[in-house]
Amino acid sequence: MSSLSKSLQNPWKSPEPAVLEDLRTSLLRWYGDAGRVLPWRKERDPYPIWISEIMLQQTQVKTVLPYYDRWLHAFPTLETLAQADLQQVLKLWEGLGYYSRARNLHRAAQQVMEEHQGIFPQQLEAVLSLPGIGRTTAGGILSAAFNQPISILDGNVKRILARLITLPKPPGKSQKQLWELSDAILDRDNPRDFNQALMDLGATLCTPKVPKCDHCPWNSHCLAHQTGTPTHWPMRETPPVRPHKNIGVAVIWNDRGQLLIDRRLDKGLLGGLWEFPGGKLEPGETLPECIKREIQEELAIDIEVGDHLITIDHAYTHFRVTLNVYNCRYCSGTPQAIECQEIRWVTLEELDQFPFPKANLKIIEALREQGIGYKQ
Repeated sequence: MSSLSKSLQNPWKSPEPAVLEDLRTSLLRWYGDAGRVLPWRKERDPYPIWISEIMLQQTQVKTVLPYYDRWLHAFPTLETLAQADLQQVLKLWEGLGYYSRARNLHRAAQQVMEEHQGIFPQQLEAVLSLPGIGRTTAGGILSAAFNQPISILDGNVKRILARLITLPKPPGKSQKQLWELSDAILDRDNPRDFNQALMDLGATLCTPKVPKCDHCPWNSHCLAHQTGTPTHWPMRETPPVRPHKNIGVAVIWNDRGQLLIDRRLDKGLLGGLWEFPGGKLEPGETLPECIKREIQEELAIDIEVGDHLITIDHAYTHFRVTLNVYNCRYCSGTPQAIECQEIRWVTLEELDQFPFPKANLKIIEALREQGIGYKQ
């Protein structure tokens, strides 16, 4: 075992200066040769860097790239984002998931306009006070935009560090120690490139399932590689069983060929997005009974449940849902926004104007294949 590896065996003790210097030098050399060319890395304006950091949370680069381009075309400056309507923001985010990120970007832009005269702050505490920005995101923005020596600890970095020292506990139970190690390893003379290099290392070489250890600049120091067990690390906690929700969903048609949609409350999962109304199947209910009950409770109208349109299985972070979607006919009553913000009758063509959750987009596709109108 090398002296570098020996000095890293205790994750609670900062590595020796020679070890740190070797890690920094080798990583930056590798990054200079193999670093990814990404549009936000050309930027020094904190606004587009901030947008990229938020979009990249729990989302792959290849998915983010077209959204990033469309976003900056629609909202080229922080001020234009702050002045935008939230529905426009959510529509542009449609399909990217974790919609609280978009709502937080919108609120944070308004906060920067109000509290910082429209200039993105350079002080760590001020950045951390903005909605949706935690320590890693703040470090990513401030190091990339201003070359500030602030470390990061996203999922990729946790995996790299856990393998480097064969961390004896799951990362979730070792946050303090991992932050100390990330702080210690950071190249304070070139934090911008170092943090970007660390993220690239996790995204391209030190991957979860098939790490490319032979190409890694840290392989001679990595205990997981030396023991031949890289995929054993980081240690995992037993994941909780994700609950499953069976949902009845109504596509309600009126006699003019219009559909009834409602807008969710701003708070909570998918807040502010539009959807086809419905609710959870109760024990002993059939799906048509569930849909009739939910629509009466949520909208105070009577409907006739018709044919089955589509069944959609969708997984969220902490639970799974099955959407059982039925065409329905509006019968009587005045729709009321009892458990939502707003209700609208719209045509099939007008649905494109509204931001919907990803699962609901599949309903819209099925409706277009079906054509207009209620079916018994």
